[in-house]
Amino acid sequence: MGQAFMLQGGDCAESFKEFNANNIRDTFRILLQMGVVLMFGGQMPVIKVGRMAGQFAKPRSDPFEEKNGVKLPSYRGDNINGDAFDEKSRIPDPHRMVRAYTQSVATLNLLRAFATGGYAAMQRVSQWNLDFSQHSEQGDRYRELANRVDEALGFMGAAGLTNAHPIMTTTEFWTSHECLLLPYEQALTREDSTSGLYYDCSAHMVWVGERTRQLDGAHVEFLRGIANPLGIKVSDKMVPSELVKLIEILNPQNKPGRITVIVRMGAENMRVKLPHLIRAVRGAGQIVTWVSDPMHGNTIMAPSGLKTRSFDAIRAELRAFFDVHDQEGSFPGGVHLEMTGQNVTECVGGSRTITYNDLSSRYHTHCDPRLNASQSLELAFIIAERLRKRRLGSGNLLSSIGF
Repeated sequence: MGQAFMLQGGDCAESFKEFNANNIRDTFRILLQMGVVLMFGGQMPVIKVGRMAGQFAKPRSDPFEEKNGVKLPSYRGDNINGDAFDEKSRIPDPHRMVRAYTQSVATLNLLRAFATGGYAAMQRVSQWNLDFSQHSEQGDRYRELANRVDEALGFMGAAGLTNAHPIMTTTEFWTSHECLLLPYEQALTREDSTSGLYYDCSAHMVWVGERTRQLDGAHVEFLRGIANPLGIKVSDKMVPSELVKLIEILNPQNKPGRITVIVRMGAENMRVKLPHLIRAVRGAGQIVTWVSDPMHGNTIMAPSGLKTRSFDAIRAELRAFFDVHDQEGSFPGGVHLEMTGQNVTECVGGSRTITYNDLSSRYHTHCDPRLNASQSLELAFIIAERLRKRRLGSGNLLSSIGF
């Protein structure tokens, strides 16, 4: 363990209305840029995984939504029903699964073209947008790191690793989504004729959510039968013994790389709860990758009634995640973000200081608030600095960047 770092990010929920090549390109580009920053900071490979090409369905805490005295079924994602607040839109329509499939295929084709057709060229990716650093107390640190990356790329170019070399023009990029709508996942499951194993071909990686991870539930039963890499979303409600049992069900052969535990619980709960989970899994001899989802435990309601998340709270949860792993002697294996390459105003804070009053200007999400491109890249620089300090063995000397 500890030989790579996973960067997983993308939309909260993909939609039919916002599907276009530019949106996919921009999110892909910011993920590539974040990956370069993290790779340089950690001096290790970064596994880039998109919440793309299938992330449609959304679990809801309440089956109904009420507005002005009208009560309708909740919006559950574009592959199930519509987000417009009227009775017709909220009726589940199985034809939506077909449209979601065709959109996912088109998204995969675009991602494949971007990843292998030259768009991922290292020199192109390193054309940073560092606008946020000009409004940041830590801006000099960000620019210093960016300059070091540029110098390293310049050296590689001088050594012959130019755009003419395949390693500099292509990248590996994987897709993932929550395994929520079982009829869709089952329809896309195939047997590999060479190995006899079954794969859910809707994505490279799928995860089971907080609401569907019951040990005797249908989702866990489905997931234990496929050979894909699997994620387990874990909140502060997870009991250590239950996590050990769930991992045992999904990975009875204890295969490295099979299970990623994605922790989402808020900074304070993280410091209290995560150590017990790490110790229980380690005590059982189970091999997992620990990943932080600092988004879902930090959703709040703005005075305007819009859902938002605070950049400072997201950073605090990531700090707690790294601190706990330093304390426990385990490896912080990745980060899972809801984000977009667009210049939206959905999460407050960051160096460019989006306020509550700014939210309504470009609030485009169909479900939960996302980090915009500037906030995402800023967070990547913060994590990269932490990875660098950890690599150099000075993980406690982090006050200079507030992390």
